[in-house]
Amino acid sequence: MNTKLADAQNFLDLNGLNNIRQQSNSDDKASKEQALETAAKQFEAIFMQMLLKSMRKAEEVLESDSPFNSESTKFYRDMHDQQMSLELSNNGSLGLSELIVRQLGGDSENFTPKSHFKANVFQGGEEATKKNDLQIPHRRQFPDNTTLETSDTTTNNNVANHAFNEPQDFVTALTEPAKHVEKKLNIPFEVVIAQAALETGWGQKVIKTAQGESSNNLFNIKADARWSGDKTHKETLEYQQGAMVKKREPFRVYQSIGDSINDYINFLSSNERYQGALKQAKNVEQFLHSLQGAGYATDPNYANKIMGTLRTVTGLINK
Repeated sequence: MNTKLADAQNFLDLNGLNNIRQQSNSDDKASKEQALETAAKQFEAIFMQMLLKSMRKAEEVLESDSPFNSESTKFYRDMHDQQMSLELSNNGSLGLSELIVRQLGGDSENFTPKSHFKANVFQGGEEATKKNDLQIPHRRQFPDNTTLETSDTTTNNNVANHAFNEPQDFVTALTEPAKHVEKKLNIPFEVVIAQAALETGWGQKVIKTAQGESSNNLFNIKADARWSGDKTHKETLEYQQGAMVKKREPFRVYQSIGDSINDYINFLSSNERYQGALKQAKNVEQFLHSLQGAGYATDPNYANKIMGTLRTVTGLINK
């Protein structure tokens, strides 16, 4: 029998916990540490297999149209998933086993969970991230025929100059620029931060140019033929007639956070379609629903998502 396949079967067999328990009861410290590491890897493999099963379950809606829809195919597919979960766990790709060992082993000094999770497990690391254009379903804007008239400069900082490791970092960096928006448009600065946080994943998913540089586009404003500045193209998911559709769209590129803030102010104030929303700027819920209804977003839950993010922003500001 193939050794790796046998290891996978034993590795994912819950009965194997008896052996781990015996090893953990040993007086030898090294044996105890080995038992902890083995248990952590086994848990990670089981967790990974659960994720894969959930993914397969989500694909069942397409089974009737698939030529590979057979019990035999599913059997070999499940074997492959089991082996893959083992390989990912052994390679530490997800990082969950390391986290468990650090927490349960008592070695928690200078340790944060985020430092142990690896991004892009299935894409080959950071280099693959640069090549992967598909991001989370962002909300999309539909610019009218406007020209950029730069207002007061709020900040010349570039997004790349900030390490948004935590939501608190994003809120701190955006507070003053957002207050500039409030001064110009009467939109509460907390709402501005919440919208930018939703659009960019708390600053971690700001659209990049083809050269891998930050676009500084905090609100994912699109660039049509009437936009004279720099732009970059990105694949995105949008809602059309209630269904999500993948498109490749152009987005504006700014030199700094200040430019993005100023263009956001100009974008809303210069477009007739958003004037009704701006008149309700002090009523957050009405403002957001009016903004969504005016065509700023295709996501039917856009306003509610910002409201949810706003609660987090408010909590971080009041800390």
